[in-house]
Amino acid sequence: MATKHKWKAWLYLLPALAFLAFFLVYPLFDVVIYSFEEGYNFVTQTRYGIGLYNYSYVLHDPYFLNAIKNTFIMVIITVPISTGLSLLISLGLSHIKTLRNMYQTIYFLPYVTNTLAVGLVFMILFKPTEYSDGLMNMLIHMFGGETIDFINGPYAAKMFVMCTYIIWIVMPFKILILTSALASVPEQFYDAARIDGASSFMMFRKITLPVISPSLFYLIITGFIGAFKEYSDAVALFGVNLNSAGMNTIVGYVYDMLYGDSGGYPSYASAAAIILFFIILVITLINLGISRKKVHY
Repeated sequence: MATKHKWKAWLYLLPALAFLAFFLVYPLFDVVIYSFEEGYNFVTQTRYGIGLYNYSYVLHDPYFLNAIKNTFIMVIITVPISTGLSLLISLGLSHIKTLRNMYQTIYFLPYVTNTLAVGLVFMILFKPTEYSDGLMNMLIHMFGGETIDFINGPYAAKMFVMCTYIIWIVMPFKILILTSALASVPEQFYDAARIDGASSFMMFRKITLPVISPSLFYLIITGFIGAFKEYSDAVALFGVNLNSAGMNTIVGYVYDMLYGDSGGYPSYASAAAIILFFIILVITLINLGISRKKVHY
């Protein structure tokens, strides 16, 4: 009887497994194979060898090295700041009784807004035009500063806009998760701590953080993965030619190698994708190692 139910379970899972195998497992193996095929021609489906040349080319390509630099800067800046701000806002929302649902809806709006539409709004806010210097430059002028072109100007200014945009986009989801996690903390824990004379900071450090640590860790992991896969947000701000803007990302480099002006090189794109996969894998394993000591399940 147990064997019969086991086969029925596998039968129910078969459509999902077939879907995953066809759309996930097979493309992954295909990308690995492409990454080792030297001189691969997409039209004739021919190659002149198998080796590590594609990886060597990608790792020595200035555009790819710049994409790695940009991606790591975005990751290092956006993940900690967005997670920290989301935690602070969630703590504030958890203590608000009046109009809490309205505030939660307001904070969640960016998550359901089209990325390209938000990018256009940011361009209007930051990019000087013949009619206006943009809202940010108006604020800078109020403090005696000079006009800055945040979209086509210095690299630091463009990175500032990019990171601000990413933080603003990812925070709503994190706020939603953390607000739910904070609501799940048993109130009797706080009551017992108050009886013992614990301060608010001590309760946060000894009760709140350990209880919500699984949710916090989940957001950090997914934050790292999402930041390493940034591309559409950069396009929304700086257009499709990210290399000329100096703001390309690793995923953008992969896309350019496939479909951009320098496209038609699936082997180079595959090698870059595999490098990105291993970068994310290493970062995830490091986070998993840290979580064994810091996360309380």
